[in-house]
Amino acid sequence: MLNTDLEAIEAELNALRPEPAATSSRQQPKRAPPPSQFPRTVFRHEPESTLCAYGCQLQRIGEDVSEKLDYTPGVFTVEQHVRGKWACRQCETLIQAPVPAQVIDKGIPTAGLLAHVMVAKFADHLPLYRQEKIFGRAGLVISRSTLAQWVGQTGVQLQPLVDALREAVLAQDVVHADETPVQMLAPGEKKTHRAYVWAYCTTPFSALKAVVYDFSPSRAGEHARNFLDTWNGKLVCDDFAGYKAGFEQGITEIGCMAHARRKFFDLHVANKSQLAEQALHSIGGLYEVERQVKDLSDEDRWRIRQEKAKPPSRHLAYLDAGSARACA
Repeated sequence: MLNTDLEAIEAELNALRPEPAATSSRQQPKRAPPPSQFPRTVFRHEPESTLCAYGCQLQRIGEDVSEKLDYTPGVFTVEQHVRGKWACRQCETLIQAPVPAQVIDKGIPTAGLLAHVMVAKFADHLPLYRQEKIFGRAGLVISRSTLAQWVGQTGVQLQPLVDALREAVLAQDVVHADETPVQMLAPGEKKTHRAYVWAYCTTPFSALKAVVYDFSPSRAGEHARNFLDTWNGKLVCDDFAGYKAGFEQGITEIGCMAHARRKFFDLHVANKSQLAEQALHSIGGLYEVERQVKDLSDEDRWRIRQEKAKPPSRHLAYLDAGSARACA
């Protein structure tokens, strides 16, 4: 906050200072134009008179164009759907176009407004009570309880997409998994307790770029087993015990190198262990190999890893024994 305030004061002081004389030869940074996909509103400015001081007609020889970036927050519009009724006076038949499909039946929000509320809450971490105030400033009085109902009903409607995303991720041979704590408000208790969001995603080399999140009230391993179900591919994860039961049921464990490196780093910081330093150097070499092969094909990536990343058997046995002593 202090740095932000200082930057704001500095910008204000710079705006108040007179423009310096153009004596410096240093090139000023070029400002990028506003993105071309933004809609343009053109304002034309022409002289009140196109006659010179002697009364001659001036000729237009060109124009200067400058662009300013504008933003209109909280602009609400109303969609008015008019469904005509048609009747036959002879047979008394009545026809009418069906009601357009809505995310919330008989609700007032469009899919666009619901998407805005959901993205603001879950992607931008904007609580509903703040959204309530923002909407109020724009002229829409709507309670947070109504917003909460919208969020819940939208979540129900989105569940088929979540299920399809889960199936797509679990169709992969290799999946990355991790979990992170979140604070969950316990109903009726007015206090929070630790819950978890589990993330399952495809690898960086997969043609499918996807991640699916699974919320659970605890970190128990049963939540991971319930999500993975009968999947038996290769799971990239840390050494959390909650995954162990899955390995016993056919899932292949791929240890996360970042988590392994963290232990050696902590050991080196604690007592300057030479073994930990050697491990950090070796892992750094593996990272360098990965940087070299990240844009290559699967076959070329495998070949270079075999040449540069696979250690000799005696070196591997030494590291395994050393790691055991270090971790002990």
